[in-house]
Amino acid sequence: MAHAASYAALDMHDDREVLTISDLSEEFGVTARALRFYEDEGLIAPQRRGTARLYAQRDRARLAWILRGKRVGFSLGEIREMIDLYDVGDGRRVQRDTAIDRCRARVATLAAQKRDIDAAIAELTEFVAVLEAGRAQDSKKD
Repeated sequence: MAHAASYAALDMHDDREVLTISDLSEEFGVTARALRFYEDEGLIAPQRRGTARLYAQRDRARLAWILRGKRVGFSLGEIREMIDLYDVGDGRRVQRDTAIDRCRARVATLAAQKRDIDAAIAELTEFVAVLEAGRAQDSKKD
């Protein structure tokens, strides 16, 4: 169910200025450990108040990008590159164009993998049919 929570979170907008690690964990269906990992990787940068992590809307938006990118197979490096383009200062045009290009390339890769998987399934299904026919003939001989 973690995916359902994170999909819903991508489309919702939380109007609070500051979110806690528990808020984001619950909203996106991820663990606090995962959020700390993304922080260690420099993908999100919560403010600190003592030992508490306080996440801004920017962190929330970046987390949405991270989770969506991971679900469709982008590496953390690719995700970082795309979300860091937000700061280019061009109204997110470069970020959007880069994301579109990367997503189209990923769709093409996944489509090719799907064709390969479908071909492997068909071949295995045919092989099982041959083996079962041989087993049936062996049973008649006994």
